[in-house]
Amino acid sequence: MAADQRRRFEGLAETLKQRGLDGWLLYDFQRVNPIVRRVLEIQGMLTRRLFVWLPAVGPARVLVHGIDRGSIGAFEGEVEVYSTWQDLHQRLASTVRGRRIAMETSPENAVPYLDRVPAGLTDLLSRLGASIVSSAPLVTQFAARWSPQELEDHRAAATALAEIARTTLARVVREVGRAREYDVQQHVLEAMAARGLETEDPPVVAFGANAANPHYAARPGSDAVLEAGHVVLLDLWARRSARTVWADQTWMAYAGAVVPEEVVRVWDAVVTARDAVVQRLRSATGAGERLTGADLDQVARGVIRERGFADAFVHRTGHSIEIDIHGSGPHLDDFETHDVRELLPGIGFSIEPGVYLPGRFGVRSEINVVLGRDGPEVTPAKPQTEMIVSG
Repeated sequence: MAADQRRRFEGLAETLKQRGLDGWLLYDFQRVNPIVRRVLEIQGMLTRRLFVWLPAVGPARVLVHGIDRGSIGAFEGEVEVYSTWQDLHQRLASTVRGRRIAMETSPENAVPYLDRVPAGLTDLLSRLGASIVSSAPLVTQFAARWSPQELEDHRAAATALAEIARTTLARVVREVGRAREYDVQQHVLEAMAARGLETEDPPVVAFGANAANPHYAARPGSDAVLEAGHVVLLDLWARRSARTVWADQTWMAYAGAVVPEEVVRVWDAVVTARDAVVQRLRSATGAGERLTGADLDQVARGVIRERGFADAFVHRTGHSIEIDIHGSGPHLDDFETHDVRELLPGIGFSIEPGVYLPGRFGVRSEINVVLGRDGPEVTPAKPQTEMIVSG
């Protein structure tokens, strides 16, 4: 276990005892559970079932198939190898029998980003004598928090993304009749690579009515050409390496010198909702108040509702960010899911309210927040306050 991993999981044994748990059993198969990567260094391909036992008392232990033994990197604990299914069941039974254990489950699949364990496995473990409870609070406290190095990486990526977005959009809105969505997308990818950033998927570049599709994907040959009066949406995300956390932002522009009144009304609603969430976080920190992701979703949704666009806000307010762009920690969501996990210092997430008017245009403004003990730190340091225009 590397130094930053060790720091992240400090105090776990005591927390398990306080919660009346004998241990936390992590399961992975074909990368179904990214939380395992917060505990283990994986140096090669894992093709068989993997278990990590983090106990309240005693040493941590990895249970890995013999074929995959060479893929397990440094680990401060015991590495135990199994071969047959009978062998696996026997070793699991000796670990969980008569014990109350936490696993990545979510009753009724309420929060799918947490629900990583197959029902068949919970059936097996229950038959072997385990009593299983959700690891939700443990995931937030020990897996979703950023290390100091991850925070530094995020700040650097966020600064770079903001600069790329501003310069790209300022150029694009002057290229009416010439700029194409796919070409802009490729330009952004090149700019990110030049800044030492990587991404798994290309950014969203959407002109006009395409911006009303939250997950629009530009494709060569069928992408739009920029026209005068188009709203332009740029959603871009990247990180410094595969071992660190992401930065994720959405910026808006308008192909014209003056933004129409209706677009301004939508933009003001979105930005006001975004900033209301940040202010709610700041006031809660000052008052020592505990908030959940659902609480903050309600704040943003309330502003959008007051402005008359409730039906056009069709997704959650924000998502957890860590080594996955949509992480396993609390999401700002009381819409798609009812996420009542408490927001704890050290975690990061997006704030990205949006209003989408099908066939016409859409507007989203996305910033990121990492929660410190003294309140939220917003990235980029200077969020967008005005739409970028052509003149």
